[in-house]
Amino acid sequence: MTIFRTLLLTISLCVMPVIPVPGQGTDDWAKAEQNGEQARKALLHCRQFVYAWLDHADPTTGLIPRNLSKDAFWNARDSAADNYPFMVLTAALTDRPLFEGRMKDILRTEIRLTSRVGALPDDFLFTTQAFRTPEVDMKQVIFGASEYVKDGLLPLTEWLGPSPWFDRLISLLDGMLEHAAIETEVGMLPANDHEVCGNLMQSLSRAYWWTKDDKYREWAFRVADYFLVHHSPIQAEKLRLDDHGCEVIGGLSEVYFLAAQTDPERRNRYREPMHAILDRVLEVGANADGLLYETVNPVSGEILSQAFTDNWGYNYNAFLTVAELDNAQKYCDAVRHVLQNILKNLDYRWENGIADGYADSIEGGLNLLNRVPVEDGFQWVDASSEIMLNLQKDYGIVAGWHGDGNYARTAIMYALWKTQGLSVEPWRGDLVFGAVPGENGSLRIYMRAEWPWKGKLKFDIPRHKEYLHLPFDYPRLNQFPEWFTVEKDKEYQLSVDGQGSTLTGEQMHQGAEIELKKDTGVRIVVTVR
Repeated sequence: MTIFRTLLLTISLCVMPVIPVPGQGTDDWAKAEQNGEQARKALLHCRQFVYAWLDHADPTTGLIPRNLSKDAFWNARDSAADNYPFMVLTAALTDRPLFEGRMKDILRTEIRLTSRVGALPDDFLFTTQAFRTPEVDMKQVIFGASEYVKDGLLPLTEWLGPSPWFDRLISLLDGMLEHAAIETEVGMLPANDHEVCGNLMQSLSRAYWWTKDDKYREWAFRVADYFLVHHSPIQAEKLRLDDHGCEVIGGLSEVYFLAAQTDPERRNRYREPMHAILDRVLEVGANADGLLYETVNPVSGEILSQAFTDNWGYNYNAFLTVAELDNAQKYCDAVRHVLQNILKNLDYRWENGIADGYADSIEGGLNLLNRVPVEDGFQWVDASSEIMLNLQKDYGIVAGWHGDGNYARTAIMYALWKTQGLSVEPWRGDLVFGAVPGENGSLRIYMRAEWPWKGKLKFDIPRHKEYLHLPFDYPRLNQFPEWFTVEKDKEYQLSVDGQGSTLTGEQMHQGAEIELKKDTGVRIVVTVR
């Protein structure tokens, strides 16, 4: 099944046929080749980022610093959450020995050295080879763990599935629940602010689907009750739609999805306050083009920050989720509206033009476009990605702080769009592989290498079902969108320059054997039998 064939029927309410389906002629091969070249360059940028940062690792522990200018320590909220995970993911896609070796070594080291309160980590100072502070600040420990889980370990699990990083995720989540110490109307919570609770709701919701452990569902409902029953975000005089606040909106939408699938009575109680939040965000937080302001006062309607948030797409994930669950066309229309207008805002300098600002904006946009394809939106992604990628220095560092990892995250997401979820093993810098969807669920792939290459072309699977056990692929932060996917038990026809063979989806996921001659392109067509 491919996303272009089905357009994710689970959210068909939000889809309109604005993009012609490729697969009509020779132009498709030129487009596939162009896509492959764009993906190659994006992955090269990521590979350079990894090796540049490894050059600055602490020689004693191998851990990477928070930034390169002053803070010579590893911490959970930044090093572990934003930078290291996307070194791992880059290695998984481009350097398997590095992935199996040094990336796993770093994980084992951070568990051994930085775990301070049970599994929960604290800042580790390189100069003393000890914790940075003599006393434990549990508020900061909880915050750091929640960031590590939500921004780092969730996306790794979304792509890798079961792994040592998933084990670390569960240990941190359990640790935060064990140390819930804030008394509230709904019982003890690990935190009661928008950011940490948003992180927790996203993490707890997905942990339930992955494990089917009711503990995570009940904790997710407890946190959601705190906001939807007692402390609605729109009753506060300050609501950040930007980072460090917008997490609560996405988190609530994920728990709303969880309630809709497992507790209809609770979902009915949540419906009115959930809709009220989304309605108020549109009323006071959006400009005429649908871009969202960084901070608003939802009570008075005052715009507290005139800057637009690069997290606009993160917020709109919640709109798509609720739209499908409640057949709410107005929320689909709001998403389509911003995607139709984003290209004319190409000159906007996200977070004053830094790479991290472009990365978050592009990530959010691509996740929406995966479900609501708008041609102008895809053009905006191409143009914005070129701007972002050009911000990297020629020796691999982007800006020298933990946000460099977000740059790599989005570059990988961009490359996976251009390859339709394909990866190769072994990857090499001269290898071009790109794809375009064809008619009747087919896929056209162009491959070329400057030098002879032999290896495996690996196809994506419906990870939301296979790894995460989700009822359907609802929109969510820190996922990697699915483009062309193969079902493991189906058969596919794989034609390489006209020479066909039949493979199962499982075989294609493990990798189809491909051999390339020096500087000679091949054309591959995949069809469902």
